[in-house]
Amino acid sequence: MRLAGALLYVGLCGALIARAAGAPDAQAGREKSASERCQECHGEQGQGTDAGAHPPRLAGQDLAYLIKQLRDFKSGARKNDLMTIMARSVDDADLADIAAHFSAQPRVAGDGGGQGGAALYAASCAACHGAGGAVPLAGAPRLQGQNPQYLARQLRNFRNGQRANGGAMEQVSAGLSDDQITALSAYLAGS
Repeated sequence: MRLAGALLYVGLCGALIARAAGAPDAQAGREKSASERCQECHGEQGQGTDAGAHPPRLAGQDLAYLIKQLRDFKSGARKNDLMTIMARSVDDADLADIAAHFSAQPRVAGDGGGQGGAALYAASCAACHGAGGAVPLAGAPRLQGQNPQYLARQLRNFRNGQRANGGAMEQVSAGLSDDQITALSAYLAGS
């Protein structure tokens, strides 16, 4: 009986050490994304829903990027009333698990439309977000197949100074017209 207890103790300690080392658990994240109500807007697999707010598609997004955004919502560095409330109610380890779940899901493919913004994207965005928005540099989000209304809203927020957690995005978006933002968003949603 003492051996079984000792083995259980060692096993629990190992799990706690792995958890403390920052290894997010995607399976636990799936359950937590349901219990924390993430799926109501982002969908069970991060594909997004048809909710009126046009939430981002999180499926296949870079894990580090998702964790950063959740922490930014939690700290107030990124502004969104609903997401700030949601993120503040979840501890950092659970946020990482939830991000791991969505990151592990298959990416959303574009529908192939929206080619009008291709040249502007190549000139202004591809250096960080990769060809067609599919393979970004570390720390930059994947944009391919993203919700076009969400993309347009974020570009306008960067341009207008309402979002300031995107590194170079404030500078890149500063000169974009509404028509260019619409073209870029349509291109990325369809690429």
